[in-house]
Amino acid sequence: MPYLIFLDASHNEISKFFGFRPPKNLKEVDLSYNQMSEMKVLSAYSSLCKLNLDHNSFREIRGLEMCSSLTHLSLANNRIFQLKGLDKLPLIELRLKGNHIRKIENIEKIGTLQTLDLASNKIQGLSGLQNLNLLGSLNLEGNPVGDIKETKHLHDLPLLRELNLQRNPVQDEVDYRLAVVFLLQQLSVLDQRDVTAEEKVSAVNKYDPPPEVTAARDHMMHVVYQLRQPQVIFDSTLPSLHTPYPMLVLAGPQACGKRELAHRLCQDFSHFFAYGICHTTRCPYFGEEEGSDYHFVSEEQFQDMIHGGKFIQTVQYGGQRYGLSREAIEEVAREGLACCVHMELEGVHSLKNTYLEPRYVLLVPTDREGYRKSLRRRGLYTVEQMDSAVVRIDSYVRLNREHPGYFDNVITCDDIGEAYSTLCQVVREYLGLEEQGGGISSRATPENPSTGDSLMDARALGGHTPGTGLGEQTDVSRKLYSKVQQRLAPPKSPAEVASLQKKQQLTREALNGKSPGAYTQPMRVSLTAPGSIAVQAPPSPVPPEPSENNSLQESHADSAQSSPRDSTQGGERGAGDLPEPAHDPDSLRDHMESASTPRTASSPSVQSESASARPGSNVKPVLPPIPSGRKTATPKLAPS
Repeated sequence: MPYLIFLDASHNEISKFFGFRPPKNLKEVDLSYNQMSEMKVLSAYSSLCKLNLDHNSFREIRGLEMCSSLTHLSLANNRIFQLKGLDKLPLIELRLKGNHIRKIENIEKIGTLQTLDLASNKIQGLSGLQNLNLLGSLNLEGNPVGDIKETKHLHDLPLLRELNLQRNPVQDEVDYRLAVVFLLQQLSVLDQRDVTAEEKVSAVNKYDPPPEVTAARDHMMHVVYQLRQPQVIFDSTLPSLHTPYPMLVLAGPQACGKRELAHRLCQDFSHFFAYGICHTTRCPYFGEEEGSDYHFVSEEQFQDMIHGGKFIQTVQYGGQRYGLSREAIEEVAREGLACCVHMELEGVHSLKNTYLEPRYVLLVPTDREGYRKSLRRRGLYTVEQMDSAVVRIDSYVRLNREHPGYFDNVITCDDIGEAYSTLCQVVREYLGLEEQGGGISSRATPENPSTGDSLMDARALGGHTPGTGLGEQTDVSRKLYSKVQQRLAPPKSPAEVASLQKKQQLTREALNGKSPGAYTQPMRVSLTAPGSIAVQAPPSPVPPEPSENNSLQESHADSAQSSPRDSTQGGERGAGDLPEPAHDPDSLRDHMESASTPRTASSPSVQSESASARPGSNVKPVLPPIPSGRKTATPKLAPS
């Protein structure tokens, strides 16, 4: 049979291996289910592509070295103890199920192998598969693989899509499937079941969660533990839900100078800021002091504080734990000041989930070699720690680039002196201590906070400040504020637009006497100084036609206005008191210049009620808030 191509001699009692004259073009041979026990050299069968020798009694593989065309070899259910003699074969599929193989070896040079079946053997480890870059399917069912860490040998197989580990002891491990899916994220089929996208997401969230997921879990944990404790009213609680407690966060990579800048800022702006001291489980570095830089606690104490609901946020970095406690913020709030803290990226992610709405200032070094030298000068870090710190700069830069607005300001910190000067300028703008381009001659300083208080009070109330000559300047700043809000305010939904139009219509009808007042607004209390709370009698302008596209629609919808009739009655308000409708900036200036009313002193009952509404208001001068601009467009009163 010189021209025979396919030969099927299975299910016989053949005992001699290839005991016939070889046809020249023989390509496929099936000799399964016979009684052969020894293989001979097949150098004459150069065209052989597929060879099936299942269910025989072979003990070793030999004689196939010259089969340069052999791509499919099956030796299932034989008595083979060792893998050898396959190095130079161009195999695509190799099936060795049901043998006595204990170790995967001598196949790392088969670079063309795509399917490997080693089920029902005695394999315990998966080393020896590292270089099979084309391997796509691996069957290890029924082996004694007991350690899930063995899958690390499969991690670098880029095309591996199917893996079968059924009937292995490794399946008894907790979360076995999620662990394998996480370690081998390229898999599409595991244990003859499709790997879903939800499983891959769950696996990543469990074993290597993104910073946002870690922060959310951290926040949920602290909320649960805090709710188990007796509930109290915190000193940082402000009277209005739309008035967040003023807080400043300096974020940046390790040892970039953020702690030094925080201390200097709290020292120079001591009328406004105080340093929030965090807790840590690490040992103090040289020069660090307990109660000044950190609260140094043990791991057990730190864990007890977590269970006691003491923390706002906690992070783990460099094998150590760091946490910002509620008491750290409350100590500052009791003094009537804003809290200034520093933290790294993980802490920012966690704090973003809380009820606090700080201003975030990113400090990032741009000179990486200079940053590395500064780390080396400290003498506290290993080479690996310094390399990790330098690489982490990319995380900050990428987050700031991909999520604009995640940080309120970005300052380079290659030079600490220049960085502090820029930071001071940013803080002055936050506090309203300077008006850019407004021509204000008297600027507030940390040593003279009264000017800043009066300026913030004027901006918050939307009126003039007697005796300061700031009428025109506040109008200019109001125009600038409205332009900024036009750019920052998110687009309104159709429901919001309809609601605003309804409010404006009711306002016009009430002012024209067609219907009773639709809204009643209580007197605004100016917290300009402790112990002397003044009641602002709002002006009563005649509103022009509103503009739907003006950003001041929403900001002035909540401002208190009174009619001319009520303003003559000693500031008492009646049912006709209405909020001011929307204005354009020019008409707003005209009405504010023509309808300003002087402030009147409040009654003792109003003083006591307002003082009790803000704990700590009678301790120190009132702190102008750090404007958030997130919830409302209306400038808020300064919290005490």
